[in-house]
Amino acid sequence: MPDGRLLLGATPLGQPGDASSRLVEALSTADVVAAEDTRRVRALAKSLDAQIAGRVVSLFDANEATRVPTLLAEIAAGATVLVVSDAGMPLISDPGYRLVSACAEAGLAVTCLPGPSAVTTALALSGLASERFCFEGFAPRKQAARRAWLASLADERRTCVFFESPRRLADCLRDAVDELGGDRRAVVCRELTKTHEEVLRGTLAELADWAVDGVLGEITVVLAGATPRADLATLVAEVNRLAGEGMRVKDACAQVIAEVPAAVSRRELYDAVLRSRD
Repeated sequence: MPDGRLLLGATPLGQPGDASSRLVEALSTADVVAAEDTRRVRALAKSLDAQIAGRVVSLFDANEATRVPTLLAEIAAGATVLVVSDAGMPLISDPGYRLVSACAEAGLAVTCLPGPSAVTTALALSGLASERFCFEGFAPRKQAARRAWLASLADERRTCVFFESPRRLADCLRDAVDELGGDRRAVVCRELTKTHEEVLRGTLAELADWAVDGVLGEITVVLAGATPRADLATLVAEVNRLAGEGMRVKDACAQVIAEVPAAVSRRELYDAVLRSRD
């Protein structure tokens, strides 16, 4: 028997046509298909005209730890095991991490059949800065933990992507307004690639008002990075430098504020400059 291997297969977020030809082949040829939901993978295979020839087993958060030894042994014996989640890339807030880690530790082959991901899809659609971003998984369920987590993002300058339950979205957005301010930009992506796909862009306050009546579907949130704030002493020093070169203090304040938007108000900076000269 040839060397065994673990395959990680990205599945469509909504449209079956987004499946790669490699995923179709893997569904048809893998010795074992380990799926987050066995009914969904069978339905996916049917929609792709793929005949699953191997054994289908469940692999989800509650049973992954107990499944790993058996699957590891089968891979070591030469089997090809395909891991798929309900939608998107395995391991990204979905099962598979323990199995991949165990295979890596045992020196067994692991490869990926790339494809759809709600994280990068939402980021691309958001219109927010995408050159640097972080992924936070699911927002905490409990309000106290959620508020603490949001507070930790107050000065995060990278765009942040996270998942949220539709049942908790309104509360999460309202907490975000309280912790991050209502003017912070964000995007809510609902039912990505599906018939009722919806992408809503706005401030946290606007999105919180939109969500208050309830939301349905799979939700991905993209949060704009924080605007950097220069400390007041640095701004005062820059105004004094410009004033020393002959610029009026009021004009110097206006120029510094224009270069560092949302840092402080013009009046606050002007008063701080006057105090620095006392």
